[in-house]
Amino acid sequence: MNWFEVKIMTETQALDILCAMLTDLGVKGFITQDKESFQEFLENKQGQWDYIDEDLMGLANCDTSLIFYLPDDAQGAEQMLAVKNLLEQLKHAEHAEIFGSLEMSCDSVKEDDWANNWKQYFKPLPIGEKLLIKPSWEEISEADKNNRIILEIDPASSFGTGQHHTTRLCLELAETVLQKNDKILDLGCGSGILSIGAILLGAESAVAVDIVENSVRTAIENANKNHIPENKYFAYCGDICQDNALCETIGSDYDLICANIVADVLIAMSGLFKKFLKPKGYLIVSGIIAERANEVLSVLEENGFSEIKMHEKSGWVAVLLQVN
Repeated sequence: MNWFEVKIMTETQALDILCAMLTDLGVKGFITQDKESFQEFLENKQGQWDYIDEDLMGLANCDTSLIFYLPDDAQGAEQMLAVKNLLEQLKHAEHAEIFGSLEMSCDSVKEDDWANNWKQYFKPLPIGEKLLIKPSWEEISEADKNNRIILEIDPASSFGTGQHHTTRLCLELAETVLQKNDKILDLGCGSGILSIGAILLGAESAVAVDIVENSVRTAIENANKNHIPENKYFAYCGDICQDNALCETIGSDYDLICANIVADVLIAMSGLFKKFLKPKGYLIVSGIIAERANEVLSVLEENGFSEIKMHEKSGWVAVLLQVN
């Protein structure tokens, strides 16, 4: 298998935080280059050192960066979009200055070049029993449709093409519980694929929320691509954990919440989910690496939910729960 080498420019104080966040996106294994850490190593090294390699000494003046590898396939490309989305969030977060520039490069390919090349990895994809995800730039024949409902998606720089296991698991679980006229809340909507898919599967309306403005714009554009009426699809930018006015705008009495995010954010939101749902409403959470599934489930159960089923694929977990 071929790999992408991804490099993110950052600051010393952000290295551990950034590694933890990327781990929750499924990134495994990091190389750090940091002159402060190297200086600490020189000052505290043990034993007698007569010689240090010239290349290693180059770390004394390097810029701080984080390097990791993603597979050169559709899953890796989808993860790349998730990483880009995370960096965009961090650039606009409180105390964003601690993270530095967060400039990202892929191999010898700059981010601008990547933006023009990543589409090659995404092809039409059947999901569940009813949907066929179609990238907006792809053409498909009537035979390829195979009587499936077409969900046309252009993720731009937002997460959500259907290729990543977390998205697919969410849509497959949603298909098992969706009823005609259901009202859907999509938290961390990214491209809008989950809420748009829910409407195409029969839901009456959907509200999509993301903390990144570009994701909100992309979700609305994708809803338009799928001919969803404006009075059935609403998208808002904001953080429900911090913005009470946004929570009031979102309202309540939803039949289903989809939250494909990461473990820490799901835990932070856990006390709010029940307030948005109808009695016996459903919650689908995903974006969870398998190692943290029990941690997330335990918190959700403490907040009034019971697990109905859990699906796992290649180290990723999605769970369907219901209000007690």
